[in-house]
Amino acid sequence: MENEILETRTYKLGFVGKGSTFFGIWIKNWLLTIITLGFYYPWAKVKQLNFMYSSTTLNGDKFSFSGTGKEIFKGYIKTLLFFVLVYGLLFLFLQLDLLIIGFVIMYFGNILIIPLIIHGSYRYRMSRTFWRDIRFGYRGDRNELFINYLKWSFFTIITLGFYGAWMEIKINSYILNNLRLGDTKFKFSGKGWDYFLLNLKGLLLSIITLGIYLFWYVKNIYNYYIDNITLQKDFKKITFKSTATFFDMFNLIFVNYIILVFTLGFGYAWVATRSMNIVVRNIQMEGDIDLNTIQQTEDDYNDATGDDMVDFLNIDMIF
Repeated sequence: MENEILETRTYKLGFVGKGSTFFGIWIKNWLLTIITLGFYYPWAKVKQLNFMYSSTTLNGDKFSFSGTGKEIFKGYIKTLLFFVLVYGLLFLFLQLDLLIIGFVIMYFGNILIIPLIIHGSYRYRMSRTFWRDIRFGYRGDRNELFINYLKWSFFTIITLGFYGAWMEIKINSYILNNLRLGDTKFKFSGKGWDYFLLNLKGLLLSIITLGIYLFWYVKNIYNYYIDNITLQKDFKKITFKSTATFFDMFNLIFVNYIILVFTLGFGYAWVATRSMNIVVRNIQMEGDIDLNTIQQTEDDYNDATGDDMVDFLNIDMIF
């Protein structure tokens, strides 16, 4: 028993970024992006990611992002060409008075492209993410995710959305179960039925309480995701536990909203850093993996197209 206690370790996540520092980066990026008619966006994105990553720590050691503006610019151009093509086709069908056909093609085109975007964005972003010079990685298979995504989308459509909870859990499980940090691997154990009931309860109580329960609802969703994550190495593991409360979610949602409204959006830098601080400080990690034993195993990948499309379509990244 004594040996087991000695082997148990705690790990500390932290966020040290300041809103004032991020504001300087954000306002400069914003101005240069406007002046260059959007072409500075890839470099702006890299600067913001560098700030967020280097401000996040695990046991005192910072994360880092090694992506470059040039890599993201190439993906940015491909993304622009893709959307020019899609909306060009839509405009063509509008001119031909085939509005329905145009929107159907655009709708199903978006469904078909989303799994490819998810795969590409995680493969690039993780290959550019480091901790102690150990690279993260994503080992998902593009074709497998594409087929599964179409299957899960079909089930969601024919069940009028009721399968949506299972689809969301399956997507997140697929992504997280394919994430690596060197020779350690993430595991997500969430279940569709549990997630469905959690959402059903949250939606009903939010309606009954005229939205007051929303903060508990968001807290429960956040806690569910965090509590079902583990990091594994051989027969050892690190478990994740959320300590988020109602007041944390109130602070995250309502207070941030007030800041944005009363600063006319210029308080975004403080909102972003406050949000990261709230999220990170409410994650506890405990286990028996010695972080000093993690070895590099993951490969390089430099195509940022999927990562750019995530921004264009406003798709949330889990990690």
